[in-house]
Amino acid sequence: MPRSNGSLHPWRFRLVIGALAVCSVAVCWRIVELHVLDEGFLKNQGDKRSVRHVPIPAHRGQITDRNGEPLAVSTPVLTIWANPSQLIHQQSRWSELAALLGTDLKTFSERLKANADKEFIYLRRRMVPAAGEAIMDLKVPGVYSIEEYRRFYPAGEVAAHLVGFTNVDEQGQEGIELSYNHWLEGVPGKRQVLQDRRGRLIKDVQVVSNARPGNDLALSIDLRLQYLAHRELREALQEFEARAGSIVMLDVHTGEVLAMANHPSYNPNNRANLQPDAMRNRALIDVFEPGSTVKPISMSAALATGRWKPDDEVNVYPGTLKIGRYTIRDVSRAPGGVLDLTGILLKSSNVGMSKIAFDVGGPAMHGTMQAVGFGQYTGLGFPGERVGNLPSFREWRQAETAALSYGYGLSVTTVQLAQAYAVLANDGRKAPMSLLRLSERPSAQQVIPEDVARTMQSMLQEVIEGTGGTFRAKVPGYHVAGKSGTARKTAAGSKGYQQDSYRSLFAGFAPSSNPRLAIAVVIDEPTKGGYYGGLVAAPVFSGLMSNALRLLNIAPDNLAELQQAELPGPDSMEDRG
Repeated sequence: MPRSNGSLHPWRFRLVIGALAVCSVAVCWRIVELHVLDEGFLKNQGDKRSVRHVPIPAHRGQITDRNGEPLAVSTPVLTIWANPSQLIHQQSRWSELAALLGTDLKTFSERLKANADKEFIYLRRRMVPAAGEAIMDLKVPGVYSIEEYRRFYPAGEVAAHLVGFTNVDEQGQEGIELSYNHWLEGVPGKRQVLQDRRGRLIKDVQVVSNARPGNDLALSIDLRLQYLAHRELREALQEFEARAGSIVMLDVHTGEVLAMANHPSYNPNNRANLQPDAMRNRALIDVFEPGSTVKPISMSAALATGRWKPDDEVNVYPGTLKIGRYTIRDVSRAPGGVLDLTGILLKSSNVGMSKIAFDVGGPAMHGTMQAVGFGQYTGLGFPGERVGNLPSFREWRQAETAALSYGYGLSVTTVQLAQAYAVLANDGRKAPMSLLRLSERPSAQQVIPEDVARTMQSMLQEVIEGTGGTFRAKVPGYHVAGKSGTARKTAAGSKGYQQDSYRSLFAGFAPSSNPRLAIAVVIDEPTKGGYYGGLVAAPVFSGLMSNALRLLNIAPDNLAELQQAELPGPDSMEDRG
């Protein structure tokens, strides 16, 4: 029999051996190619299917008041999301999932079916951690969570207009949150993980980059004073049934805003029924004609010329002044018709102020008003801030000169009005305004002669404390200086004024012997009990200033009057601005 060692067909044996050798070489080459030559490509393809980069949330910087009291903080929350292509097959779990999400089963199922071809939808964003963890404990396939942060505002509506708020993605939308968004926002980190094809975590590989929290921000406001301003303004609006109002309090030496309150307000923690009108920071955005509160600035321009002294007299008889087709009228007429400069402020004489303005000239008054901040940006950097309007004419006619002298024909904001009085209180020096806490007193610019400013301080003190003065602005134990104003409101879409529609104003500072605080109060459209600034706005100034001086431990400078003086009776005259 033939041998079976392949000798009968030697070529077949060699063919098989050769084929095996070729296959071995091909396999070895493929191994070398995959593990050496194409390693990067294959690793990249593998990573695309399993390696994921998960963001590490970074919390937003905290906003505090000048004493470290929190005004805006970021709290951890859970956002629940789903992969509809997976969750669509878990219909038996939908009811319990919908219940914990706070929605009805029908709405939940319709939304899920409408997105069945997608791989990502939010189920609910920014849940309280305990509630989010309860959902994750159900262990429903296709349901996942993301750690995020949610902004919370401890002061609520008290500081809402100033602090502002963020959107659902923690991006500033209003106020300080918007203007300092890049400073406050954090930089998310990145974590590398391995996931299977269903998105389940297999391994936490490494932290690629750490999260960097946002920077903290300390504002200039004192939350205690902010609460007081908010309360005084709210009570005034309720008492006089006014449409709106605003208050600004400044440190006269540093220019820091210690309080800024507006009404109506809103709760930034619950914006479900938020009205756009309530979001407006009226103190910085609303402009108005300041009326008689401008007279001290006009008087400063007169004193600065050197041609006028406080005891100079002006005949205001008969309380009217005809200029072309316009007639200027005084609300309060002085017996005998002769007033000195202090008397013109105390009686708020438009006629007397106009006659002084004719001598001084429109350009001089315009220059002084511009120097104290009218028609100029405050430098606060607040989004939407209005600059107002301070008109300048090539040729100043008597009508424009007179109107400007007693506060018509120009427009200002509440902040600008407060700043102007802070300049008078700071001996004519204008400190740059700030919404941030300052570590040291900034340098101030002398914009009104010091002797003029000191004279105005004494004159404005007499406006409050003199016979027939604005006694409702008095503060027990302290000398106070200030001026009320009552301005008619312009009709929308026309050049005329509305009937029976006014703004009540008061601006002043204290203690007048060594001024520390300046306050401006604006009450828009009071409809009950009167509308004069000395009646409506002056008590708001008094209440806030009284509490602020005591809260800040500022020493009284009028103890003698505190011990023996009595408030004037109801028959006493008052400044009607």
